[in-house]
Amino acid sequence: MRDDVIIIGGGAAGLCAAVTLKKAAPDLKVRLLESLPRVGKKLAATGNGRCNITNKNITAERYHGLHPEFCLYALQKYDNKCCEDFFNSIGVPFVYEGDKAYPASLQAASVVDCLRFAAEEYGATICTETKVTNIQVSGGAYKVIAGNMSFLADNIVIAAGLLSGGEKLGNDGSMLALLKKAGFKTVETHPAIVQLKTKPDNVRQLKGIKVNASAALKQGKRVLKSEYGEVLFCDYGLSGPPILQLSGAAGGEKNITVSLDLVSDKDFNTLFEVLLNRAKRLKNRTLDEFFTGMLNKRLGQVIIKSAGLRLNDKAESLKKADILKITALLKDMSFEVTGNTGYINSQVTGGGLDTSGFDCNTMMSREYKGLYAIGEILDIDGDCGGFNLKWAWSSAMCAAFDIVKRSNNAFNK
Repeated sequence: MRDDVIIIGGGAAGLCAAVTLKKAAPDLKVRLLESLPRVGKKLAATGNGRCNITNKNITAERYHGLHPEFCLYALQKYDNKCCEDFFNSIGVPFVYEGDKAYPASLQAASVVDCLRFAAEEYGATICTETKVTNIQVSGGAYKVIAGNMSFLADNIVIAAGLLSGGEKLGNDGSMLALLKKAGFKTVETHPAIVQLKTKPDNVRQLKGIKVNASAALKQGKRVLKSEYGEVLFCDYGLSGPPILQLSGAAGGEKNITVSLDLVSDKDFNTLFEVLLNRAKRLKNRTLDEFFTGMLNKRLGQVIIKSAGLRLNDKAESLKKADILKITALLKDMSFEVTGNTGYINSQVTGGGLDTSGFDCNTMMSREYKGLYAIGEILDIDGDCGGFNLKWAWSSAMCAAFDIVKRSNNAFNK
């Protein structure tokens, strides 16, 4: 039996493509192949199980890759209104928390269920536990091989994802490897939106502490990217929203540090004066309590020790040079980055299929007519906050409507 479309991968992009295709063209034969026993396993875990489905502020600078401009057409053509209308039509109204959109249920699993229900209700065939091992061109069609089974289709949509979350979420990178072997150009992958490992000197003493700070990712003195928010100190390094946002820019770069400005609402000179006056007012207080009431106590003690001072000395012993050291540490507490916690802990994978080989208006391969790639497997990754799911929805719709258009043209000839 020959299908009109085979979709490889039953994640966010694959399910959206299946529903969009069958809604727009009910007569198309659409088959979705998923390697796991259930579709949408990674999607069900997103947003700590709440599913940050999109973001109001979809702009070019929130996306990354060798050619980040590739994503603009799809994101603008299939914008947030289009996505919200799509999800409303399958039973998933949105609620907003600031700029972030969530399903009204606040349950990622319900988004998966409604996508699956809709795909089946519109007549798509879903085949689980069907891991694709090869793709061949056969008699003007694509032959998709999965173990001892094979399927034929006029169009094929690669929605297989990459490596984030690992094999337990169905992501082992095998589809990218298969396409690379077939001659597709790829961009080296790396974990993005992931915790950063640092040298353990200070972070272990601070384990479990959260602090609002301005975090800057630096290479030497050059600032690569900066973010503000709640930073979490861990025994292995740093986490929290600002660190996750910065992690993609770290990639495979060398000589990377994270600099924390722990008092970002004051410039250096103002902070120096504040500390100078504090030392005068609290002259009889020992330095282990100098920051009590101003900073987390344990963090304050680490700052004092890092400045080369003794915790049992009194504040009246502080010289201007000592306060300058303390001020400098508060404005630039630096941690040398030694790596990250890997694909298994990452929310998305940077790199993938080089987008120069695909048409940004359709997601179709420039070389292979009828072969499309959507979502994470392309070298496009977004920031934390609903940007990657928005790319999944928009790229899926872009490919689906092009397939419908080409199918209609073929029918009318």
